[in-house]
Amino acid sequence: MSVSALDSRIFRNLFGTQEIRDIFTDDAYVKCLIEVEAALARAQSKTGVIPPESGDSITSTFAGIQLEYVNQSIRKRCLLVQFGGAAGTIASLGSDDTGPRVREQLALELGLQNPAITWHVARDNVAEITNFLALVGGTLGKIALDLMIMSSNEFDEISEPFVPHRGASSTMPQKRNPISSEVILAASKMLRANASLGLDAMITDFERASGPWHLEWVAVPEAFVTAVGALHQTNFALDGLVVKVDSMERNLHSTKGLIVGEAVMMALAPHIGRQKAHDEVYEACKSAIEHDRTLLEVLRESKTLTSVLTDEQLVGLCDPTQYMGASQLMVDEMVKRANLTRQQGDVQVN
Repeated sequence: MSVSALDSRIFRNLFGTQEIRDIFTDDAYVKCLIEVEAALARAQSKTGVIPPESGDSITSTFAGIQLEYVNQSIRKRCLLVQFGGAAGTIASLGSDDTGPRVREQLALELGLQNPAITWHVARDNVAEITNFLALVGGTLGKIALDLMIMSSNEFDEISEPFVPHRGASSTMPQKRNPISSEVILAASKMLRANASLGLDAMITDFERASGPWHLEWVAVPEAFVTAVGALHQTNFALDGLVVKVDSMERNLHSTKGLIVGEAVMMALAPHIGRQKAHDEVYEACKSAIEHDRTLLEVLRESKTLTSVLTDEQLVGLCDPTQYMGASQLMVDEMVKRANLTRQQGDVQVN
C-alpha cells in the first residue's frame, strides 16, 4: 500500500487529478530549479553582475518559456521571489543596490512579486496559501455535507449523478452512497490539517536553522492536490446533480405550515404590535403541534387574526413557497458576479 492515498493507484483519483500531481513530481521540481537558475542568469546579466552574453547562453534553452500570472491579490501577496543569500542580506553581491536590483529583475523574469525585504524566515505568505486552500475546502465541505444529508432516505431531495455500481455495497446492492460528497468532506478536513502545518512552519528560530519550513514540503503539495481533487469531485457532483422537486415540496410542507410562522407574525405585527403578534402566533404553533393540526387550521380559529387578515392572506402566509424573501435576487446577483469573474479570469481574494 502507498504511504499516502494521494499516491495510491487505487485511491489517488478520488483525492486529485493526474494534472495536479504532475506539477509536484520530481521532474517538475528539477525543471523549476533549472528555470530559476536561468532566470537568475538573465537577471544578473541585465543588472551587470555577469556579462550579457553569459546570461544569453545560459538561457537559450528556455527562450520560449513565459510565465504569466493573473492579477490576483492573493498572488500579489503570496507569490514572492525568494533571493536573499545565506542569511537574507544578499551580502555576496556587495553593500550597494546590486543585490536588490538583481532580486527585482529575477522577480520580473519569473513573473513573481518583488518583496521589500528577504522573507525566508517570514513564512506567512506560504501559510496564507495553505489557509486559503483550507477555506476553499471548508466551503466545499459545507456543500458536501448538505448534499449528504439531503440525499439520505429521510430527506431524499437530491442524489449524485448515477454511475453503475458507484456507491453500492458488496453486501447491500440497494445502496447508492454519495461517494463524491464523502470524498469532498474528507478532503476539507485534510486541507484544514495542512493549513495547521503551514502555520507551524512560520515559527522559525532566527534564520530557520532548525528547519521547521520542511513542513511545507508536505503541507503545500498535499494541499494543492487535495484542493484540486475536491474541486474535481464537486464539479462532478453538481454538474449531474439529480434534484427531486417533489420531495423538496413534500418536506417543505411536512411541518404543516409551522416553518413559516415568522411570515404570519410579521404580517400580523403592523395591526397589533410585534410582541403581541409573536405571542399570538406562538400559541397557535403550540396548539398545532399538540393537536397535530396544520397551522392554517388553528389560525382560522383565531379571532385576532381573522379580524385583520383575510382567509386568502392566511393561505398565502402559510405557504412556504410564498416566503422566499430576496433569495432569488441574491442568487441572480451571485450568478452575475460569478459569470463576470469567469470572463475576467480573475478571482479576487482580499
